[in-house]
Amino acid sequence: MKIIRKPFLTPSLEPCAVAIGFFDGVHQGHRFLINQVKEIAANKGIRSAIITFPIHPRKVMGSGYCLEILTTCDEKVQLLAETGIDYCVMPDFTPEMSLLSAREFMANILYAQYNVQALVIGYDHRFGHNRSESFDDYHRYGQELGMEVFLARAYTYNHANVSSSMVRSLLLGGEVDKAADYLGYNYSLTGTVVDGYKVGRAIGFPTANIRVEDSGKLIPGDGVYAVRVAVNGHSFTGMLNIGRRPTINNGTYRSIEVHILHFQADIYNYPIHISFVQRIRSEEKFDSIEQLIAQLRKDASEVELLLGKE
Repeated sequence: MKIIRKPFLTPSLEPCAVAIGFFDGVHQGHRFLINQVKEIAANKGIRSAIITFPIHPRKVMGSGYCLEILTTCDEKVQLLAETGIDYCVMPDFTPEMSLLSAREFMANILYAQYNVQALVIGYDHRFGHNRSESFDDYHRYGQELGMEVFLARAYTYNHANVSSSMVRSLLLGGEVDKAADYLGYNYSLTGTVVDGYKVGRAIGFPTANIRVEDSGKLIPGDGVYAVRVAVNGHSFTGMLNIGRRPTINNGTYRSIEVHILHFQADIYNYPIHISFVQRIRSEEKFDSIEQLIAQLRKDASEVELLLGKE
């Protein structure tokens, strides 16, 4: 996949079929749309492309829109590359671009700069100033420009249309296993191991406290999770807690910490990658440290039973 980050003054891409969107998470619905783009491109003997943006357009416009993203820009690019699309076009979204009508965007950007010959519209997608125009309008503009416009089929799973907002809702509810069904992969976080209070070490369950790399990345709901851990080139089984650790009076601070099973090495300041598999339980306040330790032993056994030893 070739990445195009800036627009051209004259068409420099080969003729292509394209779909437009933010593609947060590159979930199963996105992949279904991309496969339709690839199919249309193959039938026409042209290239396939995606147009997306490094930052969500509504955030660029300063509307107070605070989106918790499923994928960082780099993660999104990697997932898009795995789809086999030919081009990932990623211009910066600007206030000037937001003022373009759908027809102006199609004529001045898609047709004039990116050599788009076929435009595939997601079943629920709208673009152009105020997103006020419909598929019929896009189709008419395409006829005027010599650009074919197609309405994509929707992707459904368990009788529901898959969307990024649906995945966010599942993750915030701790349903990481269900979210994986919609994403097509396990949700993950990347960060750095930082100093913590070292309480876990004192009770026999040392933890790596994690500072997430991108502060805009969505953090799943509070609870204890079975996870896969990648650190220093190796993969391990872990149990991870997200929350405020009420038993030790952690206050309002929300921490992310992982106990890596059968692991003793010092990994402070190491990069770490967490892949969520399943939530084991919600976060609880115990009456004593002894009760907490007993529960952590049960949690470790359950995680090991679920994921196995590594």
